[in-house]
Amino acid sequence: MVSQCFRHSPRALLAAAVLAAAIASCADEQEHSYVANVSDPLATPTMSTTNVSTLISDSGYTRYHITAQQWNIYDDIPDPMWKFPKGLNLVNFDLEMKPAAAMRCDSATYFSQRRLWRLDGNIVMVNVQRDTFLTEQLYWDQNQCKVYSDSFIHIVRTNHIIEGYGFESNQEMTQYNVNRPTAIIPVDRSEKGGKGQRPFGPGMTAVAQDSLPSGTPRPERPLPPERASRRRNVFGGIGTIEPGDPAGLSSATKTRTPIKR
Repeated sequence: MVSQCFRHSPRALLAAAVLAAAIASCADEQEHSYVANVSDPLATPTMSTTNVSTLISDSGYTRYHITAQQWNIYDDIPDPMWKFPKGLNLVNFDLEMKPAAAMRCDSATYFSQRRLWRLDGNIVMVNVQRDTFLTEQLYWDQNQCKVYSDSFIHIVRTNHIIEGYGFESNQEMTQYNVNRPTAIIPVDRSEKGGKGQRPFGPGMTAVAQDSLPSGTPRPERPLPPERASRRRNVFGGIGTIEPGDPAGLSSATKTRTPIKR
């Protein structure tokens, strides 16, 4: 009886078609919706992806190689950001596509409009001169092309270990300053075992230990990540650190598709 009514009533057929389209539209919206809580954009990222390995370009140049287990993008908030809650490996290239610095950390946040990185937890950085930097929190301001931190810093150079609080550097990590050094330890790497001390070298400035105010406490040295004690393969998953290819990216740059911002 119902089928006969629809077959002989154009109005009924039209109403049924409109109703079916509306139901299908609602079902489709529910299946593909990516916003779980519109009232709190921080609760749900605009986009989330896992097992990331990609190159990122800036101002027409490929500048970064990123690998991360999870990458969340929050675009619908006043201060848009990227979050890497499960750790980040990052390599910075110069304009000639040569690795200038490499770093890894437990978590990271990038404020895209301000072009500011904040790295947190077990941070390990290596520059092209193979100096190693260990700290717990670090900021990287791309607008000012500088890296800085107020946290405890442990720097391993060829002939010296420097420890202190507060740190500022260019983004290649080659011209840097320790604001409040608490220890400058000569490291003898010669075969004779003598304790020869060489100057800090270009780019490094620090205050000698005996110039500090009396009673300045020596901070406890933070425990570096297990892989930080080895110069080779510090950035596991990117490659070994070798002269001429400090981040081991000679093969990685051939297969990645850049993301332009």
